[in-house]
Amino acid sequence: MNITKTMEGSRTVLALEGRLDTVTAPDLAAELNSLDPDTAELVLDLEKLEYVSSAGLRVLLQAKRFMAGRGTLAVTNVGELVREVFDVTGFGKMLGIG
Repeated sequence: MNITKTMEGSRTVLALEGRLDTVTAPDLAAELNSLDPDTAELVLDLEKLEYVSSAGLRVLLQAKRFMAGRGTLAVTNVGELVREVFDVTGFGKMLGIG
């Protein structure tokens, strides 16, 4: 998985490409752990994310917890296959994906 990080003031965008699974979830966790504590908006751009496993879902939950009380988490550009996983697991509602 590739992660492209873009920072604009207190806004950070992480664009994910490839598979978010047991092998790559620690990479995203490391990115989340290295975020500036003053991050007020975190955007996860999933346009190029092809797959997400339960390990990936755990890291997305970590992102939600990181932003709780600090600001907002937005999950954007969710593809059909990943959206299906979110819908089946309830993560779509939890992450605010309509």
